[in-house]
Amino acid sequence: MATTAEKKKASPNGGKSKTKVYQNFIAGKWCDAANSQISKIAIRPSGPDLIGTFPHSPKEDVDRAVKSAQKAFKTWRLVPPPTKAKLFFRLVEILNERKEQYAFDMTREMGKPIFETRGDVQEATDTAMYAAGEGYRMFGKTVPSELNNKFNMTIRMPIGVCGLISPWNFPMAIPSWKIIPALMSGNTVVFKPAEMTPLSAHNFVEAILDAGFPPEIINIVQDFG
Repeated sequence: MATTAEKKKASPNGGKSKTKVYQNFIAGKWCDAANSQISKIAIRPSGPDLIGTFPHSPKEDVDRAVKSAQKAFKTWRLVPPPTKAKLFFRLVEILNERKEQYAFDMTREMGKPIFETRGDVQEATDTAMYAAGEGYRMFGKTVPSELNNKFNMTIRMPIGVCGLISPWNFPMAIPSWKIIPALMSGNTVVFKPAEMTPLSAHNFVEAILDAGFPPEIINIVQDFG
């Protein structure tokens, strides 16, 4: 487990916890669940460490998130890949800048040693860097035709809204493997993270938004199950 010195170095408030209210991100805005219900996420058995409260979202929130993503898809699909790549380069910078804080938050909510949670954040950073490079390599294929006077060509096209569900054990790495390729390919996202690790999911979506991505292309709906 992380030492006290490591925790103090990683935490901006010297390792002291403070309860915070977190929200969904739907239709370009942070918002409470439609039914106003919340869940309290606490870590045990180290003591009563309340990480925060998170939305306990009903079906209405999912429906609204999907509609928002469908609307955003109409314009995001047309953004040239090199333009998207520049946003991913900025995401890499942000993840590097916040690596220690995100690793500390992850250790606090799910218990992995901080040297492993640093690696978890690094996985997301590396995936964003890879996607940025793909912005300049979004190639199709040409294939010889079996027919006379015919030319075959393929191009890559986005498919629409991606509903992405992730587990708790790699709470930033695994979502990055799903969300980043989907966005780079011109799709939009509705993200439902594991209920055991909602803070790391929140941090990742916040980093994407701070990188300058259009708000409605990604929606996060927190809940159980």
